[in-house]
Amino acid sequence: MLQVSLSLAVAVLADQTSHVSISLGGAPAVSHHSSSHHGRTSNHHQPTYHTQPSYHPAPAYHPQPSYEHEPAVPECAANTTKSWCLQDDHYPTYEIKHAAEYHYEKLLSLYADVADLNTELSVDRPNTLDEETYLCPSETAYVRPLRAQNTERKWRVVVNNIDAHYQTFTQTTRIEECLTSADACPLVPECYESKCLQKSIYHRFLVYNPYDQYFPFAIETFKLPASCACLLGAYTIDH
Repeated sequence: MLQVSLSLAVAVLADQTSHVSISLGGAPAVSHHSSSHHGRTSNHHQPTYHTQPSYHPAPAYHPQPSYEHEPAVPECAANTTKSWCLQDDHYPTYEIKHAAEYHYEKLLSLYADVADLNTELSVDRPNTLDEETYLCPSETAYVRPLRAQNTERKWRVVVNNIDAHYQTFTQTTRIEECLTSADACPLVPECYESKCLQKSIYHRFLVYNPYDQYFPFAIETFKLPASCACLLGAYTIDH
């Protein structure tokens, strides 16, 4: 009788693989390897997909600065009918000086456009006013307004008496106001139809906008009284 010697050896390895050895008599043992039902799970990372770069929107353009925070009528003009202020208790001198020093080079180019805007009579020769003769009574002065109303009827801060980098920014203009506007010219004979007429001129001023964070200076147009004329009508004879 053949003895069948069956020998079974099971070894559990670190990788959970079983090893079976079978020996039939003197025959060499046959080794079988079988994989465990619980094989090692491979930890493969999911591939990362790169998305397309997002497109940045076009840069937004800054809106035109506005004076919406300014009162419609400044305090200095509350008790006057004039369209300018020669005195202003709330004039932003420090803020204008700081902005003028920061934007000095660019400000100079703007100031050059208005610095030489003198009227027919020089500011340095005010005595010649006394030698002129008018047909209508008027009041003439050379002024440096601190605030004024532009041609759009909006009040602006006018750059005046500002020192920056050894430069004094001033803007002087001549104004003439009729004292008897629409009345008959007093020096014209009554046989002529006449009327005193206020005439105006458009003048440019360098102004300061406290709400423009990029360049708070600009040039705007203002309507100011320039002369008092006498308008003559037809010659009439009264019987």
